[in-house]
Amino acid sequence: MNADTPAQIDLERQQQAKRYARIRRRLSLVNLGVITVAIAIMLGFGLDKWLRNVIEGMAKGTFLSWQPRADWFPVQILLYFLVLIISYGLFTLPMGYYSGFVLSHRYGISVMSLKAWIREHVIGFALSLVLEAVFVWLVYALLAFQPQLWWLWAAVMLLFFSVVMANLAPVLIFPIFYKYSPLPDGELKERLLVLAQRAHTQVRGVFVMSMSRKTTGTNAALMGLGNTRRIVLGDTMADRYTVDEIEVVLAHELGHHVHHDIWKLIVGHAVLMLGGLFVVNVLLHWIIDALHFYRSLTDPATLPFFFVLVGIFSLIFMPITNGYSRLIEYQADEYALQSTSKVAAFKSAMTRLANQNLAEIEPSPLIEFFFYSHPSIKRRLAHADEFANRPSQKQTSSAALSADS
Repeated sequence: MNADTPAQIDLERQQQAKRYARIRRRLSLVNLGVITVAIAIMLGFGLDKWLRNVIEGMAKGTFLSWQPRADWFPVQILLYFLVLIISYGLFTLPMGYYSGFVLSHRYGISVMSLKAWIREHVIGFALSLVLEAVFVWLVYALLAFQPQLWWLWAAVMLLFFSVVMANLAPVLIFPIFYKYSPLPDGELKERLLVLAQRAHTQVRGVFVMSMSRKTTGTNAALMGLGNTRRIVLGDTMADRYTVDEIEVVLAHELGHHVHHDIWKLIVGHAVLMLGGLFVVNVLLHWIIDALHFYRSLTDPATLPFFFVLVGIFSLIFMPITNGYSRLIEYQADEYALQSTSKVAAFKSAMTRLANQNLAEIEPSPLIEFFFYSHPSIKRRLAHADEFANRPSQKQTSSAALSADS
């Protein structure tokens, strides 16, 4: 499709998008069901306590039995966590391989070789393993030293970690997976920098991200906080979209910063986590103090139960967090339309994104309510039409025509 021609919905791609989305949802449900059964077996047959006993037996007389205080075995907690998560990773690997490699190649989303996919999968798993291990270790340290208020300190710790990661991810995490290069000087770079200036947003520059080595899809973002904030374009967008289309996409991203959406999301997630951890705290104390199901709060065998509670809480609140996310995405679209007044470019960019990323334009309302963090493409196009038909916009258009004549 010529980038100078307004994009049209590709009906054949939409049929593929519907099938692709349907298969991915089914795989997610199957994966959730399998994990639920596995956890039920583990808890029901006492395998959580069996694993703890095995680790205890291995630890006797070694550094693994290091104990700073009663009922607090830091090394054994880490070992239990590693066994649990690595087992989970191996258990879900076949499903992950089919969903992340086979299916994405079948529908033309991924262009990665198997070797490259394995390498990225291993790096991502190792990175998340380290970060999660640190978090779990700190949570269980809080359980040992602050058994009544651990949940409050854990929420504060998560808030701090989220802020640090939002600041450092563009310079420490993302470059592990993508190569970045400065966008060459020209009209596009000038327009994007002017757009950032109008939004009173300081950026470190405009960069192109090498997405084409991995995918046929595309994306653009304003990444980072403070001194790491930068405009980033996928190379699969920079060479296929018009300057107007890219400008309106980045105006949307700037809208998030103008509205302080990153901070809103960080604080909102921290508040939800605070409530969730408080509920986990109540249930942990009940099952230990009243039912005596585990030895103590810091018993390594509580880890599977702890993860189950956090997972249930996340599933329950997923529609709420997604609903709030869709609201701020709508507001960012509104900012993009107001700041550029380029309705046609906005609609064309959204259409290109749907075609290129194999996104379902009109999912069922129920699916959108539960699983979509962004409004559907159909709703975003309707938003643009509604914006164009507002009386103020019609007056602006008439004034512009009069000035031209």
